[in-house]
Amino acid sequence: MTSTDWPGEWVRAALPGAVLALVSEEDAYGYLIAQRLAAAGFGTIKGSTLYPLLARLEQDGVLASTWQDGSGGPGRKYYSITDAGRHRLQEHRRFWQDFTTTTTAVLAEKRNTR
Repeated sequence: MTSTDWPGEWVRAALPGAVLALVSEEDAYGYLIAQRLAAAGFGTIKGSTLYPLLARLEQDGVLASTWQDGSGGPGRKYYSITDAGRHRLQEHRRFWQDFTTTTTAVLAEKRNTR
């Protein structure tokens, strides 16, 4: 299975944290975020998945946006992480680590069960 074959529900579950992590590194517009997700191994993330997520994250107050002029093209909506977003990302990272450790243990072929 390649990264582009991940089940959609897995990708959708991981996207909020991944988007916050990427935007915490550098402000970015939607298409750039999608490119960075693809480069990280998420495969192609459709706009119909990404843009509603960005809107929800902004509505939740963990991302903020500003319009900036495009270089030789239309303006772009850039997203930046807020202080609340940094806190949520830190919490998400901790919970995600616990979740994946638990899931890996349950899915292991040879579990020590009693």
